[in-house]
Amino acid sequence: MRAEHRHELKTNELAEWLSNLPVWVKQNLRMIIYIGVVVVLVAVSYLHRHYQKTTVASREQNAMTVILSQLPQQKLYIARTQAEGTDNSYTLLQAADELDAIANSTKKDAVATLSLIKEAEILRTELQFRLGTITQEGITNQINRAKDKYNKAIEVYLKRSPNRSLEALAKLGLGLCEEELGNFDSARDLYKEVATGAAFEATAPAAAAKQRLDLMDSFAEKLVLKPAPKPTPAATPAPPATPAEQTTIQASPNQTP
Repeated sequence: MRAEHRHELKTNELAEWLSNLPVWVKQNLRMIIYIGVVVVLVAVSYLHRHYQKTTVASREQNAMTVILSQLPQQKLYIARTQAEGTDNSYTLLQAADELDAIANSTKKDAVATLSLIKEAEILRTELQFRLGTITQEGITNQINRAKDKYNKAIEVYLKRSPNRSLEALAKLGLGLCEEELGNFDSARDLYKEVATGAAFEATAPAAAAKQRLDLMDSFAEKLVLKPAPKPTPAATPAPPATPAEQTTIQASPNQTP
């Protein structure tokens, strides 16, 4: 079949389909309307979900930023009121709870990770600002709570959405927790992983981990004291002279008896 003939047949088929289109539309009008409505609803639903997701994520990120930006002023206020005998360190725990709520509600893994890491840092910091004596049990419980936040960030969110800088920051925080609990060997292992690991080489926490290692090594150095000098033996006193010796000593060689 020649090419001109094939083109002519296709043109005739298209012309026939176009001439029958109004009839087909009239016969299938309800189905066309139904499909059109479904397509519009699906499109609107997708756009609405995307808008809601973007809006909520932006709102959560802004809330986290506000909390973190207020922390320096909050610490200064707590330190100033401590001089007056007032303990406002509990406000740091309120900030920690707000960050925890953001971590649990957000759909963004990076926001959840950073919220948990900063929450753990606040829990550790609050112990330093608390006025009065803290029991060892209270310290242990709060540090363990901070460890749970660091571990959750690593094992849940960073495993799903890897971020080397945030992972290094979380492991550095775990090392500080172990050091505060007196587990120096565990702390040293975590610091070494961050300071020398190839994955964390270009991250900021690597330098901080190396500094902690240097400080821990200086604390661990044994002091070697030089032995004390031996005391010089005292001269043995001479026995008292006899009366005859005393007479001889008193007599001068030039004296005549």
